[in-house]
Amino acid sequence: MKTEHAAVAALCRERLEETTLARIDGAVGRIVAAKERGGKVAVVTGSGPNIHEGVTTLLAGLMRAGIVDGVSTSSAVVSHEMGGTLDRVKRCPGAPLGLPPEILPRGGEFELTLMSPETLAEIRRHTQVDEGLLARLEAAEGKTIIKAAGNLGYPVGLWLERLSQEIMTLARGEGLSFEEAAGLGADPWTMIGAGAERGLPVIVTVPQLIGGGAVGLNIGDTISLRERATRLSRMLGSADVIIESAVALTQEIHDGPFERYTGHGMWSAWDGHPTYSLEGKTLVRVDLDPALDQVCAVERSGGAVQRAIADGLPKTKMFKVPFRMEMSGFARHEGSIPLIGDIGAVWPLIALGAAERLGVGLEFLSAPQDTDPGRAMREWIVREVKPVSREKMLRGMARRAGG
Repeated sequence: MKTEHAAVAALCRERLEETTLARIDGAVGRIVAAKERGGKVAVVTGSGPNIHEGVTTLLAGLMRAGIVDGVSTSSAVVSHEMGGTLDRVKRCPGAPLGLPPEILPRGGEFELTLMSPETLAEIRRHTQVDEGLLARLEAAEGKTIIKAAGNLGYPVGLWLERLSQEIMTLARGEGLSFEEAAGLGADPWTMIGAGAERGLPVIVTVPQLIGGGAVGLNIGDTISLRERATRLSRMLGSADVIIESAVALTQEIHDGPFERYTGHGMWSAWDGHPTYSLEGKTLVRVDLDPALDQVCAVERSGGAVQRAIADGLPKTKMFKVPFRMEMSGFARHEGSIPLIGDIGAVWPLIALGAAERLGVGLEFLSAPQDTDPGRAMREWIVREVKPVSREKMLRGMARRAGG
């Protein structure tokens, strides 16, 4: 293990309970066993924390290293990855810049993306930039921060929303998902870029379609809901290990339209349509909510969750916890492993453990964002992970078409 990797691992272990550390070892064992027999690992990610803790960048590295074989995510994450994952912005009061107060978000601030000359030049080639506003923003006093890329930063956020309309049109014409088309122009240290580079599926789940402004809408409009659910079911059905990473809405895993074991796939199977089953798979969930662990413990001590379903009883009242939908399917699954802890500390240990045992080197390792290694990691992402390139995307489409 590299010295810096060992230091991050030690820091992460200090932040986690012994129970969680033991379960991480168990999860790593399942991942390694699956990969050694030629199986697959899929990851289902949520939004914000996965971006800020460097998890999406780590997953891109694990995809490139052959450890992760497919990812589902949110439209917000795709939007941020199109912007370069993280960027540095300067926040200024918007009204003194001449902006109408009624269009500004709460707090009245406006953001300037502190981008490279190359990024600004590409944006200028493809969309109109208000040069006067840009000059006023550059001259204004403001607070500089690192945040999820694109979004409300000018001009990158506006450019991405406009570019997403073109990506949707091109993708539909080529029979691609939005994620596939955008990935052709994305940085290889993004999940969409790594997916395009390696030919691996990256798909936004239906419950996570609304996010990223017009980018999310255009992702949703590119392929039908049925095709989206079908693509996801193929990815999950082919996986031996499924890892849920700080994601709130996981209906398509535990209650999916084509899943037979805990979902709603029975009638599709009845009619002979393609379906799959979670039975026999390993499910790992990284979550901060101790209620998940509590529900899993109750189920394993006597099957109370399954009995509640069989008897049609209200689970929230029975277990006296905020009972999220995914808790039911996850707790009832025999192969589930709950990892209760901060994803910023959990994921480096999963990645290092799996890579070491599989004999794979890691070029990038994430770290908790509030630590010195985490702050250095975020600076690296800002500096090295580039926004999507329209020209690169068009070249990629031409190669696919044989042109």
